[in-house]
Amino acid sequence: MVMLVAGLILFFLPHSVSIVAPHWRNRMALMWGEPLWKGVYALLAALGVVLIAFGCIAARRAPVVLYVSPAWLRYATFALMLPVFPLLFAAYLPGKILATVKHPMLTAVKLWATAHLLVNGTLADVLLFGAFILWAGIDRASLKRRVPPPIHRAPNRPYNDLLALVLGLALYALFIWRLHELIIGRAVLPA
Repeated sequence: MVMLVAGLILFFLPHSVSIVAPHWRNRMALMWGEPLWKGVYALLAALGVVLIAFGCIAARRAPVVLYVSPAWLRYATFALMLPVFPLLFAAYLPGKILATVKHPMLTAVKLWATAHLLVNGTLADVLLFGAFILWAGIDRASLKRRVPPPIHRAPNRPYNDLLALVLGLALYALFIWRLHELIIGRAVLPA
């Protein structure tokens, strides 16, 4: 469990600098140069992901079960996951989805984490997905008082929403079919 918590801290530390100290972040990026700043940021976040993965693997060996969900909640999870990938694509493909949702990536993170909490009731799962919900909520609230950093997006084209939907739903189908099992080690659909 220590490895999972360390990974979460290491992952969320760089992701939270803009939330708690946006001016310091901008100063450091200017002083170090944007490429070095982003490189250190990416390295810390990647190390956090590795620790999270190993922490989750270790936690599966001796799970601490906090709750067991009824089987029907799997359907709610499938439904909540449906917009997640299209929202992730919409964050980089400006269109009506981006304009309506405002922060589609944060919305996707909250939906993803909530969907997984519905059907995963171990202590490690609650820590992992709960941390993502908490962080996304704090980040979203902080965007009301700070200027978000510029995001490099695709050009604004009339078909961006359709592209986000098609790519997102295709990726979702791939995750259900096989990618979740390949990446996470757990099949979504029963064999």
